[in-house]
Amino acid sequence: MTDFILIEGDKANFLPNFGAAVVVVRPGDLKGSGPATLNGKKICVDGDEKKVSVPGCTYMTPQYSIPGTGTLKIAALAGDQKATKTKTGGKAVLLKGGNFTAKFEVQNPAKQPPPGPGSPIPDPTPQYSGSGMFITTNFKFCGT
Repeated sequence: MTDFILIEGDKANFLPNFGAAVVVVRPGDLKGSGPATLNGKKICVDGDEKKVSVPGCTYMTPQYSIPGTGTLKIAALAGDQKATKTKTGGKAVLLKGGNFTAKFEVQNPAKQPPPGPGSPIPDPTPQYSGSGMFITTNFKFCGT
C-alpha cells in the first residue's frame, strides 16, 4: 500500500457527524517530529497524530439544542495510515491513507431547554466518536 507521506503543516480534517452530535469542525495542524524532512518540513511519524487538538468547537444534538463546546482529537489511525516499511528515526512514517477515527471530548455540555421553568438540562455524554481524513501538501513522496 503506497501513499503520500504526511509532513509538518498538513491538516487533519474532521467530519461534522459524531454519532448523535453535530460538531462545527475546524481542521487540526499536524506537527512533525521525525528527523527526516521533505521540502524543509519535518516528516510526521507514529505518535504525532496524538498531538492534534482542536479546542473550542461547538456542538449540539437533536435532544440538546443549546450548543456546547469541546475538543476534537484523533482517537486512532486507520490501518493504511501508518507505514509498515518506511521509517525515519526508528518510527513508522504517517501516510495520507483512508479515514481515521476521531473523538470529540465535551468540555461544556450542550443543554436541553427545560420543559417548564428551571435550568436547562446538560448533555450527560462526555465524548462522541466520529472520523476524519488527512489533507497533505506532499504529492511527490510516498511511503509503504
